[in-house]
Amino acid sequence: MSTTQRKLMTNWRWWICSLLFVATTVNYLDRQVLSLTYKEFIAPEFGWTDADYGTITSFFSIFYAIVSLFAGKFVDWMGTKKGYIVAIGVWSLGACLHAFCGGATAAIVSNTALAVSTVSVYLFLLCRGILALGEAGNFPAAIKVTAEYFPKKDRAFATSIFNAGASVGALAAPLCIPPLAKHLGWEMAFIVIGALGFIWMFLWAFMYDTPDKSKHVNDVELNYIRQDEGETEVKVDEEKAIPFLKCFKYRQTWSFITGKFFTDGVWWFFLFWAPAYFQDQFNAPASSGLGQALIFTLYAIVTVVSIIGGYLPKVFVERRGMKPYNGRMLAMLLFAFLPLASLFAQPLGLNFHSAWWPAILIGLAAAGHQAWSANLFSTIGDMFPKSTIASITGIGTMAGGIGSMLVQKIAGNLFTHAEKLGPAFTFLGFEGKPAGYFMVFCYCGVAYLIAWCIMKALVPKYKPILL
Repeated sequence: MSTTQRKLMTNWRWWICSLLFVATTVNYLDRQVLSLTYKEFIAPEFGWTDADYGTITSFFSIFYAIVSLFAGKFVDWMGTKKGYIVAIGVWSLGACLHAFCGGATAAIVSNTALAVSTVSVYLFLLCRGILALGEAGNFPAAIKVTAEYFPKKDRAFATSIFNAGASVGALAAPLCIPPLAKHLGWEMAFIVIGALGFIWMFLWAFMYDTPDKSKHVNDVELNYIRQDEGETEVKVDEEKAIPFLKCFKYRQTWSFITGKFFTDGVWWFFLFWAPAYFQDQFNAPASSGLGQALIFTLYAIVTVVSIIGGYLPKVFVERRGMKPYNGRMLAMLLFAFLPLASLFAQPLGLNFHSAWWPAILIGLAAAGHQAWSANLFSTIGDMFPKSTIASITGIGTMAGGIGSMLVQKIAGNLFTHAEKLGPAFTFLGFEGKPAGYFMVFCYCGVAYLIAWCIMKALVPKYKPILL
């Protein structure tokens, strides 16, 4: 494209990408409210254990997984504009409803510890279910919009930008949620953060339309967006969708499933358990200055590195002439090594009696996940027709949710068990709960390399699905 054409081209696709970024930021803020209020505010009020918290987070993961199986198909059927509005409306409602669990528990049971703990857990499970029901639509819709508005060579970069909303949401969360919970009560933290989604709904309704219908996209930009459609080797009938069950016959689908199943649980473990980890191991509650600084530093590292991760395949494609899929797989291999940093978080943190080592090393590991994830999502657009992208995203997200459910449930039970046994529970030189944390960190470190090897075996070279 000439310099003159670039000057004449509108850039509405980046405004749409910014809306996806904001939606993903709100998505992760809503998820973080529970993890940042659990240990310090909610657990003491209801008498929860780590096993209770593990049950709640694992239920969110599995319900999210089940709904994700259908969320992509729902977005394909309803369209990205209406589908996204429904999704964020439902999850924002679910987020706000958490605030009423305390009052509902008091109305249902008398003040006996076991009854309060049990009933409150079930009420939070209900609210997490509603939250998961809506949040499952975020990534299928966002990936579909990215495929609509960006050519293949730009999709990983665009995905990394909106996917950075996960990091920014997690980055902003410790700065606003614990102070809200401390000064206004944990209930108001859920309501204030949950209400942000309703504001986004109005912006989306007025700003989004498909590129060919949008009054903000001129012909030059539209031609730029559609540049891949002239490539005969990857041209497909965009009006023809792959039947849902038929999706499972393709190795490309199973490659994406593998990438999500092995690695999503790692990201969600860091998201759900990092605040509790810093309080348990280093006496740094989320509302303390040190706790906020640690979590902020962790996700600041994630935010910067993850955006660079999405840009790397663009460099491979434009400077080395690689196909987009091959460039992504090479980038994913490089980023699969970053989570190995989590193997050193526990030894360095406890041996040097400093929480900053784990914060930095977990930040690098989580950054590796986000860079990996941005490229993994983009492989769908490389190999599947646009009419099926949201469905494949939903299938993969389901697999990631199942993997996360296993990690969260095992972690919660493991931590409670290790704490009870104390010095009798050992692993590679650690005792008690620190040993439990180190066991989970070991899995987090190697999960990506395992996933990449299986993915490469399933789809050794670029092979788009032609209909």
